[in-house]
Amino acid sequence: MMDNYNTVYSGGSGEFIEKKSRFIGEVFPVETEEEAIQYIEEVKKRYWDARHHCFAYVINGNQITERFSDDGEPSGTAGKPILDVIKGDRLKNVLIVVTRYFGGTLLGTGGLVRAYTTAAREGINHSTIISKMLGVKLKIGTDYTGLGKLQYLFAQKSIPILETIYAEDVFITIIVPITEERIIVQEITESTNAKSTIEKVEECWFACVGNEIKLFEI
Repeated sequence: MMDNYNTVYSGGSGEFIEKKSRFIGEVFPVETEEEAIQYIEEVKKRYWDARHHCFAYVINGNQITERFSDDGEPSGTAGKPILDVIKGDRLKNVLIVVTRYFGGTLLGTGGLVRAYTTAAREGINHSTIISKMLGVKLKIGTDYTGLGKLQYLFAQKSIPILETIYAEDVFITIIVPITEERIIVQEITESTNAKSTIEKVEECWFACVGNEIKLFEI
């Protein structure tokens, strides 16, 4: 399993017009092929009078699944360029559908590739993209003497604090990248002179969305 990847937190849409042809790029977060197919069908129903509904998606399951469709456009001019945008941004679990309303003028192979690429990019530009990291939640117990030392350590390392419980002792829950777990545990132990307790709570994905830390199930 990879320990980090880029994905869509919330989808968006954008438009591009070339020689009166209208290209509408829509982005969706998806977890399965079934979900992607459902969104594609919804787009087709919403824009039932459009000539083409080209798409591409990449899903990060037990193995990476990639699919794309030109939906009647010349081979290689629509679906593949959309897929190239997704892969260029290292996105996973994402679907992009580009709907085309034909404007009466043929664009040629190069023109179609540029148009579908631009529409896909416009959709992404209007979406919220995040970087998910595989992390581990740690619950640290310390006395009040060690509290300041831990707060300083976490600030220096930019480690998010999820919860702080003040009782006879202090219990702080943090989340760290799983690749850094060993060294962070060592630094916590050293900064508190081995007087802290460290409990591994669970593994989960996490990402920074705006100024907030969001957690996601594995």
